[in-house]
Amino acid sequence: MASGRSGKGRASADERERARRYEARRRFAAGLVRRRRRDNVVAGVAGGLLVLAVIGGQVAYYTLGPGAPVADPTPTPTPTVEVSPAPTPTPSDVSPTPTPTP
Repeated sequence: MASGRSGKGRASADERERARRYEARRRFAAGLVRRRRRDNVVAGVAGGLLVLAVIGGQVAYYTLGPGAPVADPTPTPTPTVEVSPAPTPTPSDVSPTPTPTP
């Protein structure tokens, strides 16, 4: 049993190795959580901007573009000339002309 290492030294090295791997897994998992949170924030902001752009496009289309309502032209008053009625001949004024008989 003169291998140079006692059983205690080997157990201590195994514990250090397990602690190192545990710490590495913990850091990796924490990094994933941070990345997911960041990705969610970026996606939320991008989605919000997309919704605002779509709403802005709709407003612009229906107020400025071909979807805009056309205003009815307002009628302008035209000057009217009053015409006095022509006097109608009365039967006493007109003498009937006799028609010749054949």
